[in-house]
Amino acid sequence: MIIVNLIGGLGNQMFQYAVGRSLSLRLAAPLRLDGSGFASYGLHQGFELSRVFACDPEIATQKEVRDLLGWRASWLARRILMRPSLEMLHGTTLVIEPHFHYWPGIREVSHNAYLAGYWQSEKYFSDASETIRADFTFRQPLSEQNAEMAERIGQAIAVSLHVRRGDYASDPKTNTAHGLCSLEYYRAAVLYMAERIERPVFFVFSDDIAWVKANLNIDLPCWYVDHNQGAESYNDMRLMSLCRHHIIANSSFSWWGAWLNRDPEKIVAAPSRWFANGKRSEDLLPASWVLL
Repeated sequence: MIIVNLIGGLGNQMFQYAVGRSLSLRLAAPLRLDGSGFASYGLHQGFELSRVFACDPEIATQKEVRDLLGWRASWLARRILMRPSLEMLHGTTLVIEPHFHYWPGIREVSHNAYLAGYWQSEKYFSDASETIRADFTFRQPLSEQNAEMAERIGQAIAVSLHVRRGDYASDPKTNTAHGLCSLEYYRAAVLYMAERIERPVFFVFSDDIAWVKANLNIDLPCWYVDHNQGAESYNDMRLMSLCRHHIIANSSFSWWGAWLNRDPEKIVAAPSRWFANGKRSEDLLPASWVLL
């Protein structure tokens, strides 16, 4: 059995699900998700996968986690075992992501494993990409307002542009780790698209759309998408995926908005500096995406 620990926002959950799904398919092992960490998690919208997507993942029971991990099953034990110096205590079943860039050791994981980490690289699930795309089919029909926006996107050479602020801007610790994409990055990305695409129309998404309107001037046709709030925020990712091309933030949310677009001719512009603290991220972005 493969059990994957889930935590974070929707984009993080999608990466965690994707690595587990790919591994379970390769090993012909059942997949379970452990979302117990959301009981004390106050950020974002909590566990969203089964509400947003049609994948219907099975949730691990406490007994299944205990049977797999033994004494390592408690939250405190796993937290302590995150320390690199204690790797020898992981045993064969507890698999903790050793670093942010791609870890080839995932290919050696056995059919009984508990995965803990973020696993933010397409390399972890590239061999199951079509299954992952099918699993990430949006469950609910579009609302009338989103259907109108989707039609507008479909009638244009649409370029999604995502500005991530939220806790990146308001929380000093998060800001130190992630940082914010600069206005210069967005201006360069808009220019890059305009030089390569005839008559682009930009669809702007953000968790702080008022800030974007006040600070980022786009002298080209532009729509600001500001109606998907709270539990409906995932619809911004859905609308992004319908666009022809993409300008993403240093955010897993818009990473997935771009990746879910199946068009092989899409242009995806991404920030060359993903983390403010210098953490390695060379395996995060697919090779065809453009770094600016």
